Amino acid sequence: MRQHSNDVRPGVGAPAHRPGRVAYDRHWARDLHTSICSAVALCGLLLLIDWGTGNLTWGRGAVWCALAALLFLVLCPTRVCAGEGWLVTRSLLRRRRVRTDLLVSVSVTDGVSQRLVLRDAFGARLEVDSRVLVDNPGLWYRFEEDARTSAASGCLRCGASALRHLAERVDRETALTVFRISGLRP
Repeated sequence: MRQHSNDVRPGVGAPAHRPGRVAYDRHWARDLHTSICSAVALCGLLLLIDWGTGNLTWGRGAVWCALAALLFLVLCPTRVCAGEGWLVTRSLLRRRRVRTDLLVSVSVTDGVSQRLVLRDAFGARLEVDSRVLVDNPGLWYRFEEDARTSAASGCLRCGASALRHLAERVDRETALTVFRISGLRP
């Protein structure tokens, strides 16, 4: 049997478990770019309109720049990364970390976007948009593997059904993507 460097089956080629590997949100840079462009476009448009009407002053320009900065703060995405046993979210103002191999509870909050609320045995709490996990297979794999470890050890007392529902959603989205790419779905 031929061995390939990208073969990750146990006992063949590369090891199936890569402990040092960290998974990142692969859409974060694009989302950051979009938020910057939106803020700059709003500022430029407001300054251009004021300049065109002859109403542009230093004070009004400062207000428009502050409004654009506020828009950037609202739109700026949270950076999510995961490694063996941990998940981290970083926003402009704070960094939160939770031990995913020692999860105590997982809950889902409904709203504009469905958020996953994770709590570990040390009392750390973290919220992450479930869409980030669905859109990033590497993050999902890393998180799910550790959540299973947590459930198997008996540490996870609340949220096994929420994890099952999220796993079904990830599987459904993955299947739809495969069908769409292969041309089997119109």
